[in-house]
Amino acid sequence: MCLHPEELPPIPDETVRVAKAAFPKGNLYMRLRDELGVFYKDEDFASLYPQRGQPAQAPWRLAMILVMQYLENLSDRQATLAV
Repeated sequence: MCLHPEELPPIPDETVRVAKAAFPKGNLYMRLRDELGVFYKDEDFASLYPQRGQPAQAPWRLAMILVMQYLENLSDRQATLAV
């Protein structure tokens, strides 16, 4: 697997509007998504990936899934099904 660094994509405006309407005070997962890009940048993990091979999933995405898996106390299989 090789890494093609990517930025954390912006949340679509309609999704932001619906999420804020549903959770006016926000929630843990909204804050997690907003803050994760600050802590995890793909470039920080580039040395862990070979230069050749199939593209890997973005490290920030994998980190977010692992944190959510821990928070929800999910098995690996449950986490993959939840994504």
